[in-house]
Amino acid sequence: MAPHHHHHQHHHRSLLPHSRKAQEEEDEHDDFKVVHISATEHWLARKPRSSLLRLLFIFLFFTFLLIFISRFPLLFLSDLSYREAISPLPPANFCSPSSALCCDRSAFRTDICFLNGDIRTRSSSSSFLIFSNSSFSEERVRPYTRKWEAPIMSTINELRLNLRPANLSETGPNCDVHHNITAVVFSTGGYTGNVYHEFNDGLIPLYLTSRRFNRRVIFLILEYHDWWVSKYGDVISVLSDFPAIDFSADSRTHCFPQAIVGLQIHDELAIDANRTAGNETMADFRQVLDEAYRPRIRSILLEQKQEDGEQGKLEQRPKLVVICRNGSRAIENESELAALAEEVGFRVELLRPERTTELPKIYMALNSSDVMIGVHGAAMTHLLFMRPGSVFIQIVPLGLDWAAETYYGQPAAKAKLRYESYRILARESSLSREYGKDDPVLKDPESVNAKGWEATKKVYLDGQRVRLDMVRFRKRLVRAYRYLVSTGKAGRRRSSAGNAR
Repeated sequence: MAPHHHHHQHHHRSLLPHSRKAQEEEDEHDDFKVVHISATEHWLARKPRSSLLRLLFIFLFFTFLLIFISRFPLLFLSDLSYREAISPLPPANFCSPSSALCCDRSAFRTDICFLNGDIRTRSSSSSFLIFSNSSFSEERVRPYTRKWEAPIMSTINELRLNLRPANLSETGPNCDVHHNITAVVFSTGGYTGNVYHEFNDGLIPLYLTSRRFNRRVIFLILEYHDWWVSKYGDVISVLSDFPAIDFSADSRTHCFPQAIVGLQIHDELAIDANRTAGNETMADFRQVLDEAYRPRIRSILLEQKQEDGEQGKLEQRPKLVVICRNGSRAIENESELAALAEEVGFRVELLRPERTTELPKIYMALNSSDVMIGVHGAAMTHLLFMRPGSVFIQIVPLGLDWAAETYYGQPAAKAKLRYESYRILARESSLSREYGKDDPVLKDPESVNAKGWEATKKVYLDGQRVRLDMVRFRKRLVRAYRYLVSTGKAGRRRSSAGNAR
């Protein structure tokens, strides 16, 4: 299943301001206050006047100062402990690190709310209570990273964030569980179940939002799924030292000093280093995957060694992995492709990921590969498992050029893979056996796509298979092989599958 690309045609990049910029702006305001006070004192010292004039001036000045503070209170608030905890997460310009409740709704893809103070959960009403020296207010947010897609967002639970005066804290629910660390709240609903969306909408944003806390963070999950926590438990354990909480099912009142509701997201399967506090890139996210999967990979290798005997002999041929599909967008002449790749000089592995396949096994196969080949679809998300400098050849069926480039081509380049797209010709598509050669389905796929998502899905995603022209595709294989040999990337030990660099 491919990502739901019909919704992306017009989306914009969100521009979240950086914490450094926010800090500079706060520093400017601090300077502004100091300059005015010191200048006034200097004027009074240098220009003596009558007591009446002096008193009048002081009265007017402090009246102005009080009005200024009341109009712009956030500029004068500070809470160093909170700022140190969440300052790497870029807030909106109008959000102060010490705000009890502030929501950044400026991004195209996501809303993020920052909570600070006496925070208590109340799952029965899908709400958080924040007691602070503030008046009553409420924010509502759906913590999922596809906010431009109204239909899918309507399936995400809406959280109510209620700010109440501190003197009413006795009326709130008593804390059943006290936490002294930050909570990050998000949903695993929506398109979860599709591996592309699990990484793009979930894991990469979760990394961006939580990594700065160095595991001192607790995840509160809406639309909680046991299978998701089991599937990605290895990754979750690298990001947090604490078990995740099923927000809706846990009726206890959990209390936190800080919380972030919603996740940061940059682009398709990508991280923009300019928008992170530590200039993190996809290489850093890949390091998290490496740390998560390494223990299981070692045990898999040990099992294989016990079953097959010693496997440590030097293997000179570069390794090529074909991601296989069944049904729609399958490669009909898959065995011919494997034979051709062997002939060119590769050792070939056919990988057929199933819903139940352990992710460490997929990671092990691709992390040790030099080339990955696959037809456009959600399984191409596994390009994230390849080492920088490896080759990714995406086979692009008819009518799917834009989606293939947007969802996997561009992210592959950002992940520093050597990316090539192989756009099939009409004769390589099974659709050529169902439609006449002048039919718009073959001749003008854009006109079919213009009819909408359902048409694209029915014809090109669900109704098409691929039969590669081996003469044509051989050129791609030869080019990849020559690149690997020329750069010295060919030739690794068979046991290098466990090395995650």
